[in-house]
Amino acid sequence: MNTSNKLKNLHLLWRASFGPTTEQLGDLTRLTPQKYYKTLVKASEKEPAFISVADDALIKAYEDLQDPEKRKEYSEMQRRDVNRMQLAAIRQLNLRWFKEMVTTQAQLREKMAFFWHCHFACRNNNVFYNQLLLHVFRQYSLSDFGTLLKEVSKSAAMLYFLNNQQNRKGRPNENFARELMELFTLGRGHYTEKDVKEAARAFTGWTADRQGAFAFKKSLHDMGKKTVLGQTGNYTGDDILDILLNHKQTARFITRKIYTFFVNDNVDENIVNQLAEQFYNSGYNIAALMETIFTSDWFYNPQNIGTKIKSPIELLAGIQRMIPMQLDNDNALLNLQRILGQQLLYPPNVAGWPGGKSWIDSSTLMMRLRIPQMFYDKDELNVSPKQDDDIMMGRKADGTAAVPTPVRKPYGAINAKINWAKYTAQYNKIKREMLLDTIASNLFQTDASKVKNVVAKNIDTSSKEAFIKTATIQLMSTPEYQMC
Repeated sequence: MNTSNKLKNLHLLWRASFGPTTEQLGDLTRLTPQKYYKTLVKASEKEPAFISVADDALIKAYEDLQDPEKRKEYSEMQRRDVNRMQLAAIRQLNLRWFKEMVTTQAQLREKMAFFWHCHFACRNNNVFYNQLLLHVFRQYSLSDFGTLLKEVSKSAAMLYFLNNQQNRKGRPNENFARELMELFTLGRGHYTEKDVKEAARAFTGWTADRQGAFAFKKSLHDMGKKTVLGQTGNYTGDDILDILLNHKQTARFITRKIYTFFVNDNVDENIVNQLAEQFYNSGYNIAALMETIFTSDWFYNPQNIGTKIKSPIELLAGIQRMIPMQLDNDNALLNLQRILGQQLLYPPNVAGWPGGKSWIDSSTLMMRLRIPQMFYDKDELNVSPKQDDDIMMGRKADGTAAVPTPVRKPYGAINAKINWAKYTAQYNKIKREMLLDTIASNLFQTDASKVKNVVAKNIDTSSKEAFIKTATIQLMSTPEYQMC
């Protein structure tokens, strides 16, 4: 057995995807990391299918509300019903994308889309806008950052989230321009207040129609000269995006964020500088950057292995990828996301999730350790998510204050139907005395000798099948499994 390849490929799978599946475990020792990465790339080459969750009733109601005459026929109660339908559809979009993360072979694409979702943090109560922005993340996740940036910047979800529909000549709204520089391109400290004000003028007139298509209202655009980052001209929004892309600090900011997400929270500045130079010179080629990272020797150095705390989505998806299962209670999965602090399509604010050690506190750690057991024996989910009062950065889509709604207690079992036969089959040829070591080596990237001694006391030894099941659940229920 090539244990070196297995460890490296397990590390690669956790960082470039949402973890290994039962079927992939057999390939961990057979392929080199470079060849394994190529299989991930190949599986992600096909363009993703558009994820649509809005049913005919919601589509009709939404279209009616865009027609001034038909809109008059809707009572206030009916309009509220449409809003509830929208929110229910967004929850379905969350679940559909999560299931894609769990089941698709295009793991590299979905993991990169997940990164961009975290980077371009956006919340919007319009499911149609959400569907379009999610497709942008998935479609351009491995293309070039310039194209991705422009597509996101012209998306209805982002323009409305950052109030650019209110940005007009003589009354500029600086929200979009500020977050564009601070969070999406340059990073704090690399621009001035004047740069923000001038850039905001360039984005006047940028909005979207009710169908989510980008719209430029020339009558609202400031045609005057603007000075941004030392350059002066009669700039439009597209010009500002090009100026930001031509600034090498953008390449460094994005590369550094990718490094902390995929490699290590403790940044090696020399490596980041080299990667940023490559990224900039390649025309912001995302796929080329990720190939350099995932095939470099330093990526597999001991200090980069098993050092990152899995985000809630990575943890939940990873468990379901390793142990084949179907969930009867999708609401429980949504509540788990909220309890653990990461709900897809609902970042806490425009800065997104801070990640790292923020994932762990006394309550979330205990819940994380319970999750494998909850999947296994129908342990009830009897913890309420925290009240969320930061919807749309404290505002509704129309800019008015958001009023938090009561949160119901999410009592109930997860009801996971686990295909244990498929999972245990991979261990049929493993001798009994080697079972615990083999299972641990599939779940952990670091030395698990101390963990094995502890969990061994709670393993059911009545049969080989019982041993495999309980050993897996016990190992997944340790603090060590929280790391990747």
